[in-house]
Amino acid sequence: MATKTLMTLEEFERLPSDDGVVYELDEGELVSMTFPMPKHARVQRALLVELDAFLKRSPLGEVLLETGYLLSSDPPTLRGPDLGVVRAGRTIDPEARIEGAPDLAVEIVSPSDTASGLLRKVQQYLASGAHTVWVVYPDNGQVHVFESGGQTRVLRREDVLTEPDLLPGFSLPVAALFE
Repeated sequence: MATKTLMTLEEFERLPSDDGVVYELDEGELVSMTFPMPKHARVQRALLVELDAFLKRSPLGEVLLETGYLLSSDPPTLRGPDLGVVRAGRTIDPEARIEGAPDLAVEIVSPSDTASGLLRKVQQYLASGAHTVWVVYPDNGQVHVFESGGQTRVLRREDVLTEPDLLPGFSLPVAALFE
């Protein structure tokens, strides 16, 4: 059986940042990320535009793209969701990793993602303080919504994506993500 080589947060921070590779830390294990395909980027852009416009009208927080969130120091877990929404009033040092999960984490599924890997991320976000996690499936036009209270919903193209507790007044037809 192979042994995992674990890395500290300090070792992670010393990795070269100009080698074109994006990494996450999963309980000390280095995970390399692949560049997304255009389908992924289009969904990400659609969500960014809608969430950003909503948060400008209703200043409940801010949306951040591919930002590192330190979910745990021991073992070190650093994740970078495709989008994260952080509630207003939460202090963010623009020069440091954000401690804890975003209040809303969004993962857009890529061909290289596995079901077990996605579920692990969802569980890590929720255990680290996320209110909600959206997992967006561009290939089948679905959004799986995981809430901190344990509720899960599957939304299809004909449904409307809302987040009444975290983003009251926000609504987006799911189909609009895939146009």
